Amino acid sequence: MSKDDIEDWMEFFIDNPLEKYLGIDITLPSKTKASNWIEIQLKRYASNNFGHLTAIEKDGGHLIGVGGLIKRELNAKKEFEIAYSIIPRFWGNGYATEIAKQMKQFAIQNNLHDSLISIIAVGNVASKKVASKNGMHIAETTIYKGMQVNIFRVKCD
Repeated sequence: MSKDDIEDWMEFFIDNPLEKYLGIDITLPSKTKASNWIEIQLKRYASNNFGHLTAIEKDGGHLIGVGGLIKRELNAKKEFEIAYSIIPRFWGNGYATEIAKQMKQFAIQNNLHDSLISIIAVGNVASKKVASKNGMHIAETTIYKGMQVNIFRVKCD
């Protein structure tokens, strides 16, 4: 992601019913949320070479969403999270599943960790389906960023 993506990424924050599961201030204007999101990614890139990458539609060249591996610390343990977010008008095309599977494959090929997680709000049914399609299973339920979440996990065999 780059600052050039702010205008396109703003669309993700417009009339998105799943935004409440992101752990961000949803009262901010869409442009501010997009800018803040990208700033977080730029800081991630600078500090550890991981974060969300843009997903571009092959046919139309549109930004359809983001996905990547995020370094997390959960229960005092270092983890890699498979994370993905798709702009609502592109939902239902399998993009989130495709991104999640690619991130899992990358982590396995590069021997990044013995397992991977996805942190998913209990009410986020769509993301739970993506995690399941990626071979992940609920390992625990906990509170993360003030929300009850399921920690999905898959071994990197």
